[in-house]
Amino acid sequence: MGPTASLTYDLALAGLSVGAAAALTGIGLIVTYRATGVLNFAHGAIAMVCAYVLRGCVVDWGWPLWWAAAVTLLVVAPGLGLVLERLVFRPTAVAGGDPARTLMASIGVFVLLVGGAALVWGQGARDDAPVLVAADPWGQLAAVAVLGAAVAVVIRRTRFGRELRAVVDDRRLAALAGVDAGRVAAAGWAFGSFTAGLTGVLLAPHVRLDPYGLPLLVMEVMAVAVAARMRSLPVAVLVALAVGVAQSQLTRLHPPGWGEPLLQAVGANLFVVALLFAALVLPGVGTGDALPRTATARVPSPPGAWIVAGVLFLLPLGFAGRDLHTAVQVPALAVVLLSLVVVTGRGGQISLGQAAYAGLGALFTALLAAGRFPGLPRVPEPAALALAVVLVAPLGLLTGWPAIGRRGPALALATFAVGVGVSRFVFDQPYATSGLSLGRPPGFDGDRAYYVLELVLLGCALLAVRALRRGRAGRALAAMRDDEAGARAAGVGVPSLKLLAFVCGAALAALGGGMLGMGLRAFDPAAYDPVRGLLWFAAVVVLGADSTLGALLAAALLVGLDAGTHGGVAAAVIGVLAVLAGRFPGGPYEVLRAAAGRLRPLPRRPRPTPLAARLRRRLRGPEPARV
Repeated sequence: MGPTASLTYDLALAGLSVGAAAALTGIGLIVTYRATGVLNFAHGAIAMVCAYVLRGCVVDWGWPLWWAAAVTLLVVAPGLGLVLERLVFRPTAVAGGDPARTLMASIGVFVLLVGGAALVWGQGARDDAPVLVAADPWGQLAAVAVLGAAVAVVIRRTRFGRELRAVVDDRRLAALAGVDAGRVAAAGWAFGSFTAGLTGVLLAPHVRLDPYGLPLLVMEVMAVAVAARMRSLPVAVLVALAVGVAQSQLTRLHPPGWGEPLLQAVGANLFVVALLFAALVLPGVGTGDALPRTATARVPSPPGAWIVAGVLFLLPLGFAGRDLHTAVQVPALAVVLLSLVVVTGRGGQISLGQAAYAGLGALFTALLAAGRFPGLPRVPEPAALALAVVLVAPLGLLTGWPAIGRRGPALALATFAVGVGVSRFVFDQPYATSGLSLGRPPGFDGDRAYYVLELVLLGCALLAVRALRRGRAGRALAAMRDDEAGARAAGVGVPSLKLLAFVCGAALAALGGGMLGMGLRAFDPAAYDPVRGLLWFAAVVVLGADSTLGALLAAALLVGLDAGTHGGVAAAVIGVLAVLAGRFPGGPYEVLRAAAGRLRPLPRRPRPTPLAARLRRRLRGPEPARV
């Protein structure tokens, strides 16, 4: 065998190894979806938790590898799936199985597990994960073949498979026919979590093991399940293996000229390309409303809430040192979250890619201020920020255009894919971000002066959102959110309104991202990764998607809870609230209101007047004589 053939063979083996792990993810996602109807965004987080558990058993506690693997894969992973099904997803299914509510619950579980892992194991990457299977792909391929064949036989040839299909088609009708829908869903979640855990322990030795990187890597290979229409196991396996081999083979190509960095980026992220194609080009997966009605309902602000918020945002002006430097992030993040108020709260559209627009705003501001933006000269920082907003706003069409024909889980997947694509092909590429710094406007170099400037910009953003919401376009957006079909019948231009919402949201996110970059004095790609987009979306939804005050509170919580800690507290808290939003039809606000109502003492009945007492005695008649 010659050198070229040997290289081809070695790369094919490496690609088959990656493809086998992707195939396991596809099998788990499809089984979970077919058993429960849930597009499980938490699949990657479950994989990460299981990888950490195996590492802890082997490295920290000294267990034998195969004993630790058996406990992790046969007890911990299925047990986690059963707990999630019983406590989080079964109540939503019993309440009607709203796809939007289950989607919100899965995002909440993802955020909760990521935040909990950061609290327990820290945010640093680990490189000592134990190797469960050798690097050659044959063992992994054998596991994929056995699992795929077993699942296919169970679905097609057994009574359980018939019950599974019945539950997916109509859960309530299946229950009336005597099918135990809860048992079917529990089995689907247990198996899906088992495949997630197996994927995590197989990938952990070859990639960085940290609470953010591994879940995102697993979520990128959702493309194989989407390409299979969340139904065909053979198609998912073949797509996974083909993309894995093609990605490994592309690493040998080094064309000269400007195309080399782009080809290298594609070769290293071919699963992201497949995700973009599957999410944006193929027909959408899942149906249902964009968000639960309770999530986008207008929550009235309590009296004096704006005064309290104003005092809290002015309070950091009295801080100094590290506390003031941390507080600088709050107004900038509030502007980013206001973009979700426009897109999600007012327009009712799911957008999991706002972190991409915030990062583009920071990147374009830095490039313009440094004179590195193609075709444009160096401009001062204030003008660079304004020009960056103008340049990023039209890019909102990247997520606005798919929104015209997609809703619910399909739109969530499309916007998430855009966020992942921008992160991988722009933020993570050295040709775009190497040696890039970002200064502050002249006269606002100090933290206190810059905080004052941020408050002014935040005030302008609040006025812009208020004008949009109260104007004709805002009323049309609210009508589209509440009843899209009715808005179409009334002559509202729904497609143009969706594009308007995403373009305005991209502009606000770019403004907040540029402010955040100036506050940090650098462009940090980690500050705008797709996991942040999921966290920001969950925070805005659970605290009032159509409430500007909720966006301000969310920004303060996200920054304040992680200040002075190792990180993860904010994600854990927001994850718990998001899970509650998926579990209870009225969301956390309704739960708190009901609890307060139960604790409130019953009002005392007023004493009757003498005239009322005499009338009551006459109506009752004479009392019987006592013996």
